[in-house]
Amino acid sequence: MATHPIEYGDRPALSTAPAPAFSIPSIIAIICAIASFMFGAGLGFVLAIVAIVAGLIGVLLSLSPRVRGGMVSIFSVVAGVIGIVAAVFKLVF
Repeated sequence: MATHPIEYGDRPALSTAPAPAFSIPSIIAIICAIASFMFGAGLGFVLAIVAIVAGLIGVLLSLSPRVRGGMVSIFSVVAGVIGIVAAVFKLVF
């Protein structure tokens, strides 16, 4: 969606804010959360931890109106916790 200034006759142009973008931590978090299920116990555990940390950072950044990714970050934190449980099960069984 393009943003263009809107002009109304004799009034000055109104500037529009750019569309919000996904934060890099939220993208990293979802990638690590998904990847944590695809690897063994050790790397899966590390990727799940990275997903949780990046997801929490993404949630904090999404409080800004210019940044999207709050729900993705929350999903990543939940998936990271599940990934830790899965890594422990892979290690034990």
